[in-house]
Amino acid sequence: MRLLIPILVFGAIVLGVAPATAQDVAAAPAASHGGDVDFASQLFVFMLATFIGLGVITRVSRLLHTPLMSLTNAISAIAVVGSIIVVSNPEHPTVITLIGAIALFASMTNIVSGFLITDRMLKMFKQKEPSKP
Repeated sequence: MRLLIPILVFGAIVLGVAPATAQDVAAAPAASHGGDVDFASQLFVFMLATFIGLGVITRVSRLLHTPLMSLTNAISAIAVVGSIIVVSNPEHPTVITLIGAIALFASMTNIVSGFLITDRMLKMFKQKEPSKP
């Protein structure tokens, strides 16, 4: 979390973001809301998400690993649905379809691996039945 403030300040300087007042927002034309997002904004959001994710993941205790793995499987399932939509659209360029196929493969690998690891961890905690003589 110590990195969060410098990242936010850096992003605000790079993007030239200034706090907007309610009058500025009301006076802005309707067409300016929800417009195209430039590359620098997308890069800033990606960097911010990376550092926040890294900070959250490194602070997870070992006892919470299995529930966290289940949560990442759910997020990967959302990525699978999105990549299927991208791959199935014939209007997308070939490069976009290829990136969607790679995302589909990576997400499915993550889901299957997560289930296998979670199953293996849960088997470690099962009590063995005593053998009958």
